Amino acid sequence: MNSTPDAKTALAWTHTARFLTTASQLDQLPVHELPEIAFVGRSNAGKSTAINRLAQQKRLAFASKTPGRTQHINLFALGPKDAPNAYFADLPGYGYAAVERAAKLRWQQVMAGYLAVRRSLSGVVLMIDPRLGLTDLDRQLLAWVAPRIGTGEIKLLVLLTKADKLSRKEADAAVRAATATLADLSTDDADIGVLLFSALNKSGVDDAATTLHGWVHA
Repeated sequence: MNSTPDAKTALAWTHTARFLTTASQLDQLPVHELPEIAFVGRSNAGKSTAINRLAQQKRLAFASKTPGRTQHINLFALGPKDAPNAYFADLPGYGYAAVERAAKLRWQQVMAGYLAVRRSLSGVVLMIDPRLGLTDLDRQLLAWVAPRIGTGEIKLLVLLTKADKLSRKEADAAVRAATATLADLSTDDADIGVLLFSALNKSGVDDAATTLHGWVHA
């Protein structure tokens, strides 16, 4: 797969991602004025794997063998080491049955607060397993952030992960279904995209990196 010049620039930028800090509460996150892009999704949607593929690093985001185990917000800086220009925020996966109810409720509150009020948040990347489609939990997350998407304050990119497991017909149907669901969030100011994505065969990686780079460097 040959990347376009724009994609090469974007991938060079995402490759600079490096771990900055971890937090279990919103008030533990650093205050800054740079754009922050949050990665969210169900515990088994392939979120950490997608982040690692975008950054072209094997272990940047921790992919636990036990879904739902990670219960922290991990922040990664991008750009020059002495002058970062953006941050990626890896939020805990949600919806895994083995996690204690108390922990689920606590993280529900933390994530809702983060998506609703985090001042530096400028973009959300939602990982969806297209074989499951948007679940009730995915819709709940979108409801938390919908007001800020509707005003154009926050951009949204939906990655339909594990796309290598789909036939062409299934992939086309998944894109249509996701696009139709997201139509309710659309306004003239909203910036919403849907991409098929596979960390295994790298499909969609160029387009995703280019989109995120464009958000920060517009």
